[in-house]
Amino acid sequence: MQDKQTSVFDNALIWFGAGVSLAEILTGTYFAPLGFRKGITAVLLGHLIGCTLFYLAGLIGGEVRRSSMETVKMSFGQKGSVFFALLNIFQLVGWTAIMIYDGAFAAEGALHAGTWLWCLVIGGLIVVWILIGVKNLGRLNIAAMSALFLLTIVLCVVISQGTGAASSAGERISFGAAVELSVAMPLSWLPLISDYTRTAEKPKKAAAVSAVVYGSVSCWMYLIGMSAAIFTGETSIAAIMVKAGLGIAGLLIIVLSTVTTTFMDAYSAGVSTESIWPKFNEKWIGIGAAVLGTIAAMLFPMDNITNFLYLIGSVFAPMIAIQIVDYFILKKDSSEEMFNVRNLALWTVGFILYRILMTVDLPIGSTLPDMLLTGLLCFSVERVRVLSKKHLVESPYEH
Repeated sequence: MQDKQTSVFDNALIWFGAGVSLAEILTGTYFAPLGFRKGITAVLLGHLIGCTLFYLAGLIGGEVRRSSMETVKMSFGQKGSVFFALLNIFQLVGWTAIMIYDGAFAAEGALHAGTWLWCLVIGGLIVVWILIGVKNLGRLNIAAMSALFLLTIVLCVVISQGTGAASSAGERISFGAAVELSVAMPLSWLPLISDYTRTAEKPKKAAAVSAVVYGSVSCWMYLIGMSAAIFTGETSIAAIMVKAGLGIAGLLIIVLSTVTTTFMDAYSAGVSTESIWPKFNEKWIGIGAAVLGTIAAMLFPMDNITNFLYLIGSVFAPMIAIQIVDYFILKKDSSEEMFNVRNLALWTVGFILYRILMTVDLPIGSTLPDMLLTGLLCFSVERVRVLSKKHLVESPYEH
């Protein structure tokens, strides 16, 4: 069951909320050892790559009016898409738990009330957001986004008044690894974007605005994290907020940003589940994902997410490369097939290639070369197949 149509402005608000994220600020702190010039370049280059893919994925779903996992069927078949839907549900529940965990620990640093209690508060608010629904958030979303916008400006101003004496904060990171971490965030949203553009009144504009808004805000969050680590010498969100002297304002940033981002993960877990088992209600599955994420956040440590980000990249970069080639170049639709074995094999090659590229310190990261090679392979295999088929048809008439 789909929500009623959403406006371009609704999509912009949704992805503004997704961009204002503690996970993005935290990831930005890893860039501090590069310094401002290289750090900013890595952030911008990575987001240019990631958000271009983000836009193309959203455009596919918007044009065919299908959810993200429904569009996967177009390249991998009805049953072949189940594999990716299950992986997507796994990563979405994982993100839900990670975001609640980060938010709770950061909130605890700002106001000591018990980490478990903050997990419950944040998890409860996420459930409320899901119950209200994407289309019906309306004024609540506008109020939340306005508060976040003002609070993050305050955070920027306070951070910019630092001394810059701690520019070596954090472990060393190469430029290529930084680019890949910058690509990883928009890439992690690829399996979700069509869940929102599928109901857009103007899907092309909605996909473009979503990519631009999310990309701009995400870059902003990365730069806040990087600047905070440089100026305060801290990589802990809570410590940064405390040193910035934000108090209750900092607590509001922590809680609101966690809720507005994480409800999308939980909600899309429901949409992906419904694409596999249509009899399930996406909203109630989303609530179940929020509850499961809350419990996991209370039980397990989730301090370092870099390996999780790289895993997401290795799964979804070759997947979207094949989808882009199939939809925009080859004009193919395998929705009626059970399995597209050829594309599943190509994805396996792309996945292995990504893991190999991770061991090579390329200045543009692993995602772009992996996608170019996977996409080229996908196109080449299809051309060889078509030419071979044509030859077999023509050969009986050759003398």
